[in-house]
Amino acid sequence: MTLGATARTTARRWARPVATGLLVAAILFPLYWAALSSLTPENRLFAAPALVPRELVLDHYRALFRERDFWTPVRNSLVVAGATTVLSVVLGTVCAYALARLRFRGKAVMLAFVLAVSMFPQISIVSPLYLLLRELRLLNTYPGLVLPYLTFAMPLTIWLLVGFFRQLPAELEEAGLMDGAGRLQTLWAIVLPLSWPGIATTAILTFLYSWNEFLFALSFTLGPERHTVPVAITLFRGQYQVPWGQILAAAVVATAPVAAIVLAAQRRIVAGLTSGAVKG
Repeated sequence: MTLGATARTTARRWARPVATGLLVAAILFPLYWAALSSLTPENRLFAAPALVPRELVLDHYRALFRERDFWTPVRNSLVVAGATTVLSVVLGTVCAYALARLRFRGKAVMLAFVLAVSMFPQISIVSPLYLLLRELRLLNTYPGLVLPYLTFAMPLTIWLLVGFFRQLPAELEEAGLMDGAGRLQTLWAIVLPLSWPGIATTAILTFLYSWNEFLFALSFTLGPERHTVPVAITLFRGQYQVPWGQILAAAVVATAPVAAIVLAAQRRIVAGLTSGAVKG
């Protein structure tokens, strides 16, 4: 082997690790900078950057929870995201099972409609939803956020779970039906125990969507007592200046649990996304 061929082989061997390392560094550096800045004194936030600062403080976090009561947006996001996830998974499981196993006309069209709804721009339905929620007196309430969230969480849930249900052997369900079990009994006793990985993936993705949702939360809440985390961060204001330290601290608080969930369940999430590519 010539010297040039050896050099090319070595370059190819190191190209992928180097490219991967650069990509990971580019993704993680903004998170590192935000976490570091949230621990930096306010008067040094926009000074010359340092990878290892001399002084770290918790002033921004103290102000965030003591002065701004950031626990309230965190609680609101947990309640709304949790309720949306539970309702979406429970209702979506039944709908997805029917679309995956029952035979009826228009099933492919219905699946296409479900996918189309998930791609529909949210801004186009904000005004009619606002008028509807105002008539029902649900503005600035938890149900007034959960119901709009379901309009986009349910299609995601149904689409993913249809793919999981179609991967299960139909013979297991046929054996249960031959033993006298009904469809709901078969779903409860046979299908659900085998589908927990898919259901868990769907629940994780639905929770992440609901936690990060901004437009509906901004449009259908009227005061800080019902603001979610993204809205509360957006509306941070100071009397004379923007409190960048507190904003960065809030961003770290909002991102940390989401990042932990994604890192812990990344393989399952990828499997869920690929399994959701079903055919009509």
